[in-house]
Amino acid sequence: MAAFYHRLHHHHFSQHHLHPPSTDLRRLFHRLTIASSLSIICFSLVYLLTGGCESELAENPEIKPSARDFLARASGWRQEGNGTDALGSGHAAPETNSSGKEWTAARRLPQALIIGVKKGGTRALLEFLRLHPDIRALGSEPHFFDRHYARGLDWYRSMMPKALDGQIVMEKTPRYFVTVDTPARVHAMSQDVKLIVVVRDPVTRAISDYTQIISKTPDIPSFESLAFKNRTTGQIDSLWSPLWIGLYAQHMERWLAWFPRNQIHLVSGERLISDPAGELGKVQDFLGLQRIVTDKHFYFNKTKGFPCLKKPEGSSKPHCLGKTKGRTHVSIDPEVIRKLRDFYKPHNQRFYQLAGQNFGWH
Repeated sequence: MAAFYHRLHHHHFSQHHLHPPSTDLRRLFHRLTIASSLSIICFSLVYLLTGGCESELAENPEIKPSARDFLARASGWRQEGNGTDALGSGHAAPETNSSGKEWTAARRLPQALIIGVKKGGTRALLEFLRLHPDIRALGSEPHFFDRHYARGLDWYRSMMPKALDGQIVMEKTPRYFVTVDTPARVHAMSQDVKLIVVVRDPVTRAISDYTQIISKTPDIPSFESLAFKNRTTGQIDSLWSPLWIGLYAQHMERWLAWFPRNQIHLVSGERLISDPAGELGKVQDFLGLQRIVTDKHFYFNKTKGFPCLKKPEGSSKPHCLGKTKGRTHVSIDPEVIRKLRDFYKPHNQRFYQLAGQNFGWH
């Protein structure tokens, strides 16, 4: 009997030793850990496929990829340097170029600014430049340096579109050119920023400015009554905004106090209409970019009197500027125009000297 109990005890001990309860618990815990890990991986994949790859277009609706896509197809050029096609989609996810190096899109402060002038052709220039795959431009005017400077550079940076290394971030706010505090503020952000100014015959520009004003407020006085302090004596009211903006030399001197002349590129508003590809070529050179935007991207719309972008593939219509561009100017007394030309003549001559070029305004 003692031998039987000894064998029974030995058998029970052996079974308990081979499969202790803690082993079963560990196996159960191990299986639960694996199941949890698989669940986390699955949820992560769903997030990445749905929310994590949200396009830059959703974040910045002002960015128009169709124009850049059209450029890439029209020119047959593909961007190798930043790992995307010529569209430059601006996703936050890493891109890989032909060498296998990763590039990541990020919001950066602008390296170039279109600072003026109002009614000079700044919108046309921006739309044309946005065709270039190495340019990432904000579509709206942020007015940071003249109206929202107190919000700080972090806010300003958050307004910018995402860009890859090698792409130039830029924005345009025409009022910068004529705002007294702006040159110093821009310089505080960057001493190396490249500045672009579209200038136009100041008399024509003033009439265009007034035409825009009267389209919004039809009850304002006539151009002639606002342009003169005293119509009888012919004294010009140079502080009236449409005329004051055209004092280019005065504004240019303010910018030259902070930036060297070679950091300021002047675009002829007249030639931007008559030879858009020529003016765009000079701007691309100034920005250190390959000349991608060329004459094959434009045609002249005789109805609007403006160059338009040729029809992109997949679109039934060519891309022209909005209805507010190319308005028919109000009719002005020729004698008033003559007096304004006499008024601007010395100012224009001074501007030509500062610019180092004659724009031919008579």
